[in-house]
Amino acid sequence: MLPLRVLYAISDFNRLLIYFVFHYRRKVVETNLKNAFPEKSEAERKNIEWRFYQHLCDLFIEEIYLMYTSRKKAIKLLTLKNPEVLEKYYNEGRSVVATGGHYGNWELYSILPVYLKFKVIGAFKTIQNSEFEQLMNNTRSRFGSLPVQMHDIARESIKMYRNGEKFFLGLINDQTPARGDIRFWTKFLNQQTAVFLGAEKLAVKLNLPVVFCNMRKLKRGCYEVEFRLLEENPKDTKPYEITKLHVKALEELIREKPEYWLWSHKRWKYKPKDVKVSNVIN
Repeated sequence: MLPLRVLYAISDFNRLLIYFVFHYRRKVVETNLKNAFPEKSEAERKNIEWRFYQHLCDLFIEEIYLMYTSRKKAIKLLTLKNPEVLEKYYNEGRSVVATGGHYGNWELYSILPVYLKFKVIGAFKTIQNSEFEQLMNNTRSRFGSLPVQMHDIARESIKMYRNGEKFFLGLINDQTPARGDIRFWTKFLNQQTAVFLGAEKLAVKLNLPVVFCNMRKLKRGCYEVEFRLLEENPKDTKPYEITKLHVKALEELIREKPEYWLWSHKRWKYKPKDVKVSNVIN
């Protein structure tokens, strides 16, 4: 319930704790940055690492703030740069698939129903702590979003499509697929990376426009989203084309301000040699 300026002071203190005292995932972060940016000096990577931990602590604070703050204060956290990109498809009676990554504060996408006419759907992965999962989903649905488990997202989307409902499906598409689900590899941040194909498959099946969510952190407590069209008619594309466009857009965003991506995530825990099924590598 405290003002954000006070909460960010707490965030500053938390950074010192998790970085110097608890060493929270520092080896993971260091390894990820070294592999992603071999062209940068160690000093440059350390600078990114230090700024990342500040952003990570801000995320914790902002998530708690989002759980309890008023609608009026919540919408100040997020603005849309070009909502007309989506309005065009809504007026045409088309739903939209939106891809993004763990960049900026992805939990703020739950505020989108305040701005959009679409029914906003967001996919989430089940976590072991059911009480915490419920708390997170309560926060995600506070402003009208519909959180749906990842394995149910295709069925729910197809159902809404057949019922004539116009929806905005948001997918955070930079998570690591389970080993048995890996079907596609591509170059991402200087490394062979397994990528989910769900967004592309659904977009092609229903021929839904695909946009990429360019989220930028303008300053603490102030984020902006720019919608970048990846493909208007997915049925006309070649296999993996949309997925490659998504990966390219995400990498460009990360390279612009790398400290705002989730470097503590074990994104590259699988290598092509570790997966025995026949996969495509591009």
